[in-house]
Amino acid sequence: MGVGKVFSDAKPYLAMILLQVGFAGMYVVAVASLKRGMSHFVLVVYRNLVATAVMAPFALWFERSVRPKMTFTIFLKIMGLALLEPVLDQNLYYMGANLTSAGFASALINILPAVTFVMALIMRMEKVRLRSVHSQAKIVGTLCTVAGAVLMILYHGPAVQFPWTKGQHHDAAGQEGGGAAWLKGTITIIVACVCWSGFFVLQSNTLQSYPAELSLTALICGMGSLMSGAVALVAERGNTKAWVIGFDTRLFTAVYAGIVCSGVAYYVQGLVSRQRGPVFVTAFNPLCMIVTAIMGSIILKEEINLGSVIGAAIIVVGLYALIWGKSKDNVSPATDVSTGGSKGAATQLPITSNGNGKHELGNGNGKHELGNGHGHGHVFDVETPAANGHY
Repeated sequence: MGVGKVFSDAKPYLAMILLQVGFAGMYVVAVASLKRGMSHFVLVVYRNLVATAVMAPFALWFERSVRPKMTFTIFLKIMGLALLEPVLDQNLYYMGANLTSAGFASALINILPAVTFVMALIMRMEKVRLRSVHSQAKIVGTLCTVAGAVLMILYHGPAVQFPWTKGQHHDAAGQEGGGAAWLKGTITIIVACVCWSGFFVLQSNTLQSYPAELSLTALICGMGSLMSGAVALVAERGNTKAWVIGFDTRLFTAVYAGIVCSGVAYYVQGLVSRQRGPVFVTAFNPLCMIVTAIMGSIILKEEINLGSVIGAAIIVVGLYALIWGKSKDNVSPATDVSTGGSKGAATQLPITSNGNGKHELGNGNGKHELGNGHGHGHVFDVETPAANGHY
């Protein structure tokens, strides 16, 4: 009985640790394939095709009785989601990781919660009280993540030597294009974070009118396959060899990323989030960064410089400050409308309107409405995303 309880309590920790190792493996194999000549446009297409093939049967079976009717508005939202995540976000991230390194990209992606927080402030979906300690923590955390990212961009410093890297010849990222390539890669990763934040905001809104998460995921991946396929046909026109993959690292990368990082990851994160909340899920993201840096230095012979280490440490401090501030927001657990159950405590970015144009926080019942001045409201429950649920 005691052993069973200990194992049950340890399952969320084990699940998140294994998931972080899975993400780290994807970062490394993807960069390895890209540096060997694989087109990131083609990788995105194949990855989303695999994800669609994996998720569609589950969506068709488990949500056959709860899937709402498709409307033109919902279709447009799905198009927007497919454009933001599979097309823009994944392509830009892979491009940036190829120009920099797997370790650098996985560290810089930790600015995602801060980007989402700033976006919510601009859209008035987040309210900050300057006298509140928790609001101050959110502001300080955001500034720390930005400062860490700036430090990683402007300062590289000497290479950090590890016991397993002594005597090895490192393949410094961005060496072909020098500092210009590294800066370009950094900018593309930051833009990818902005696209991903927009995806989470739009996804949360879409689920209010289309409460079928598996079906929405399958539709996003399917639509993303079509849209990214069109982009890849234009980008790789005249280069038919880019589409040819055999039983090599290219095929493995596409299948691995599609199944583990777009299929299994959604399920595991949702399961753990319902039990412990998204704050618990987000807290494990630095582990992915550490594992990726170690695996990248061993497998890809990537060089880890002092600026990346210091900047990543500052980002992690800011990330935890932001998470702590968000965890104390007075919001109720979000309802999983697709299953009728509770999803757990959600770290939400709410906004309400009382109909006269004044925006206020909700009344504690978990629903926050944006009035239109005529007494009609629309529900917005926007979650600050876990930074590790991307790839």
